[in-house]
Amino acid sequence: MVDVGLIETMRARDSRLPWLERHLARMRASATALGLAHPPVDIADLARIAVGPGERVVRLELRDGLVEISTRDGTEPGSVALMVSDEAYRPYPHKSTRREQFGRSLANARRLGVDDALLVTAEGYVAEGTAWSLFWWDNGAGGGGEGLFTPAEELGILPGIGRSRIMELAGVHEARKPVSDLAGRSMFLVNAVRGVVEIGSFQGQPAPSDPRTAELSSAFWPD
Repeated sequence: MVDVGLIETMRARDSRLPWLERHLARMRASATALGLAHPPVDIADLARIAVGPGERVVRLELRDGLVEISTRDGTEPGSVALMVSDEAYRPYPHKSTRREQFGRSLANARRLGVDDALLVTAEGYVAEGTAWSLFWWDNGAGGGGEGLFTPAEELGILPGIGRSRIMELAGVHEARKPVSDLAGRSMFLVNAVRGVVEIGSFQGQPAPSDPRTAELSSAFWPD
């Protein structure tokens, strides 16, 4: 039997975990789908006890029905430089510890002086970042539709907590798009640790900004 665990990583804000129940629901659903032992019934209480003062990042790792909780300081990056990974994306519908493709992609991006990497399927469709969901704005030029877009979940991408929050806040089109369709687009990444982070450059070229991204960022975290 392959040794695999489930992980959930989230931001603690003002000693609160705003998305805790969503993370635990995803963990339980993945445990059921993969035939793994569920987390202990008091996991929510244990996570809240682990949260210290200020902004923290809380990580839960579930193995064999036991949970390990760790915390670290939170970070607030500005815009990021993003490149396309040369590693073909393999579906990652459950947030498990089998994250080698993301680790290799991130390490290679950092080696090249870039903040992060975007993984693309073998068929050439953009999928997700190493720890992020991807969104981009399209003005409708070229017949591709207008509005906010994100890779289709049917590609096997992780149903991210941050992704679902953006889809609550705005009308979002799920799409299968090649990398070439992102050229000249305003883009951002999102996850449940850092919220919305604008992409400042893509493949070495400046990426335009869009004021709607800042609006989504301001609305991302609940009061």
